Amino acid sequence: RLTESGLSMVDWHLVKEMKPPRTQQEWEAEFQKYQQFPEFKFLNHDMTLREFKFIWYMEYSHRMWGRVVGLAYILPAAYFWRKGWLSRPMKGCVLALCGLVCFQGLLGWYMVKSGLEEKPDSYDIPRVSQYRLAAHLGSALVLYSASLWTGLSLLLPQHKLPETRQLLRLRQFAHGTTALIFLTALSGAFVAGLDAGLVYNSFPKMGERWIPDDILAFSPVLKNIFENPTTVQFDHRILGIASITAITALYLFSRKIPLPRRTRMAVTSLLAVACVQVGLGISTLLLYVPTPLAATHQSGSLALLSVALWLMSELRRVPK
Repeated sequence: RLTESGLSMVDWHLVKEMKPPRTQQEWEAEFQKYQQFPEFKFLNHDMTLREFKFIWYMEYSHRMWGRVVGLAYILPAAYFWRKGWLSRPMKGCVLALCGLVCFQGLLGWYMVKSGLEEKPDSYDIPRVSQYRLAAHLGSALVLYSASLWTGLSLLLPQHKLPETRQLLRLRQFAHGTTALIFLTALSGAFVAGLDAGLVYNSFPKMGERWIPDDILAFSPVLKNIFENPTTVQFDHRILGIASITAITALYLFSRKIPLPRRTRMAVTSLLAVACVQVGLGISTLLLYVPTPLAATHQSGSLALLSVALWLMSELRRVPK
């Protein structure tokens, strides 16, 4: 999304598209297909073949990486299943993860299709639906989170923590904070989908105001939350501030409870990564969303979610 390359490949074939164009004639044919769609007609009408190759290879790399991820799930799963190395609960988990991988690929194409459709009544630039983009990102985050949680459950020995009231509250606090981090990352899809990072490039105020005048410009009011770039950026800011506040409070509360060294490391790491992520987010905004910095900020959200899941794994209840 950051390199504006998602609509460069206008077809979807599971196997056929794995072979990229090789000859000049094949590239020109691919370019001609792209020229039939709204992004070229209204936004990139002066694009050269060389420029097209760049965005095409960006999208091609993304799709091929998705296929590699799929194979990394399905092939080992089939091998372990055949060897009888999977318990019955793990078989259900593996089937769910492999199914989610396949669903993620189909959802990606469903998202791309929304940007290839002609919209004669729209004056906006051609782009994919921010709703479908959020669904695609959300699905990827669920897949990643489930994979990481499964791995941590298998690899890290559980702590036999005393089930005190304070520990129960800390566990609930960690779960709520992780959900807030997930929601904040998901809201980033709407920011990217609407280019909302470019509407108010100041912090902590938005322009000259704490709450901008156009935050409720759309009607009905609910439409602003998902379609008004100003509101989308405002919501992302609020969610980010709420996340760092919750993480700080979680850290301070955890200091009152005796915890194992590894669990203490997870809490401290969560606060450290959160501080870095806030710095990246503010810098991305103030510098008008340069692609490398924006990509680092997106990666930071995944790192933050990963550490939060690690902490949840550390605090999980030992089954009796």
